[in-house]
Amino acid sequence: MKYYVISGEASGDLHGSNLIKALKEVDAFAEFRAWGGDLMQAAGAVLAKHYKDLAFMGIGQVLKNLPTILGNFKFCRQDIQAFSPDVLILIDYSGFNLRIAKWAKNQGYKIFYYISPQIWATREKRVEKIKRYIDKMFVILPFEADFYAKHNYSVEFVGHPLLDVIHAHQTEIDFRDKHQLGTAPIIALLPGSRKQEIRSMLATMLSIVDDFPDYQFVIAGAPSISPDFYQPFTQHKTNVVLLQNQTYHLLENSHAALVTSGTATLETALFKVPQIVCYKASALLYAIVKRIIKVPFISIVNLIMQKKVVPELIQHDLTTQQLKIELQQIIAGPKRQEMLENYLLLSKKLGHQGASQKAAQSMIKHLRL
Repeated sequence: MKYYVISGEASGDLHGSNLIKALKEVDAFAEFRAWGGDLMQAAGAVLAKHYKDLAFMGIGQVLKNLPTILGNFKFCRQDIQAFSPDVLILIDYSGFNLRIAKWAKNQGYKIFYYISPQIWATREKRVEKIKRYIDKMFVILPFEADFYAKHNYSVEFVGHPLLDVIHAHQTEIDFRDKHQLGTAPIIALLPGSRKQEIRSMLATMLSIVDDFPDYQFVIAGAPSISPDFYQPFTQHKTNVVLLQNQTYHLLENSHAALVTSGTATLETALFKVPQIVCYKASALLYAIVKRIIKVPFISIVNLIMQKKVVPELIQHDLTTQQLKIELQQIIAGPKRQEMLENYLLLSKKLGHQGASQKAAQSMIKHLRL
C-alpha cells in the first residue's frame, strides 16, 4: 500500500520514522512519501518537504511568510493527488494537518491521525473537525481516550512511543570521562530548544549554581543552536558545562534536573530523574496562554498522573529563591523518594513498549476492513 505521512517538527519526524519502520514490517510492499525530516527519510520515505522549511514561529513570522505557507498547502494537495496514497497519516501539527484533512476528506481519501493534537489543553472545539475529517485517531496519552469519549468519538490508545525510543537508547559507559565531568553529582539544565525559551529560562536556572557548590550543572544544548548563543549565560560560571546533542546521555547520568515545560519533562521522568518544571514567557504571551489553557497543570507528567508529581514554577514563581527551595527538596529526602515512586506508576500508565508496532498493526487492520 501507499502511505502519505505529514509531520511538521522534529518529534513528529522521530515518531513518524518509527511508525514507518513498523508499517514496513507488516506491509512488505509499502511505499512512503512524507513531510518530515532526516529520520523519516532514513526509514525509507521519499521526502516531499523537510520540516525545517515549515518552522514559522510567532504571528510576525507567519504574516511575513504567508505566501510561502499558502503555497505549501497548494503544493501538499497537488503532491497527494500525484502520489495517490491508500491512506493519509497525520502526525500532530494540527494547524496544517486539520486543514489538509478537510480537503482530503472531500477528495475521498482515508485519513488516520497518529499522535493527537493537544486540543484537550486549548481549542477543544477542534474535536468537531477531527470527528468530521479523521477516520481513525491513534492516541499516545492515556487520558486522551477519555477526553475523546466525552465527545462521543472512539479513539485507540497505543501507548507512548517515547518508551521505545528511550528503551533503544544506548548507554555510554564512559560519558563522564569523555566529557571530563568528574565525580560530583550532576544537575541537568534543559532550558528548551528555541532561542526565546533559552533567553527566558537559562539565566534564572543558572542563578542558583553558587548555592550548590557540591554539584556540577550541565546544560543540554539544543542541536540546532550554536554553542556561542549560550556563552553570555555561562561566561562567569565556573562549574557549568554545555553539552550539545547529548540530552539522553546527560539525563541517565543526572541526579536532578531543571526542565522547561514540554516533552522533555516526560523524557526526564522516564529516565527517573527528579525534576522541577519551569516556564516563563513575555507578559503578553503569558496572559494569552493563561486565558486559553484549560488544564490544571502545564507538565505532561502531572497531566498523565492527574496530580502534582513534579513541582511547576510558572512565570512569577520562577525565581532564584523558589528554585533553590525546590531543588533542595528533590536532591535528597522524602519528596525525592515520593517523586521516584510516582515515576514508576507513570511508566505503568503509559502502557507497554511497542506503540509504533501496535499503531501499525491496527492501521493495516483498518485499511483492510
